[in-house]
Amino acid sequence: MKQTNICFLVKDGNVLLGMKKRGFGVGKWNGFGGKVEAGEDPKSAIIRELKEEAGVDVAPDDLRDAGILTFTFKDNSDWDNSCQVFTTETWTGDPAESDEMRPMWYPISELPFESMWADDPHWVPLVLQGRKINGRFLFDDKGGELLNFAVSTKQ
Repeated sequence: MKQTNICFLVKDGNVLLGMKKRGFGVGKWNGFGGKVEAGEDPKSAIIRELKEEAGVDVAPDDLRDAGILTFTFKDNSDWDNSCQVFTTETWTGDPAESDEMRPMWYPISELPFESMWADDPHWVPLVLQGRKINGRFLFDDKGGELLNFAVSTKQ
């Protein structure tokens, strides 16, 4: 199972989301992140991804561990992944568009769930409230339909 990560930049009641412009998840708003590469730990991987996708620098101590998500796809195990979730309220640089993501700020109370992954309404609000989560999600083989899920929280 692939190791992945995601991070949400949070400031003044708003969250920075990115419109995925290519590859897996194209056309969806999401946090920033991706695959953990060989030799990386989850924090160094998300720091790299934030720089590549949003043009911001984050220090390891400024990342808050917000939990783990496991995604499986029926009859499509190539997409299965375990995702480390982070948030941060501290970074340097102004978020900027990259080849992969177009950033936009959203009020936390007005997230564009209709243009996000089907699992997001079940866990993103909890993470943005400061909760630590553990979630399991089963999708159909194309990722369009959420077939089953379970989410628990820890304080």
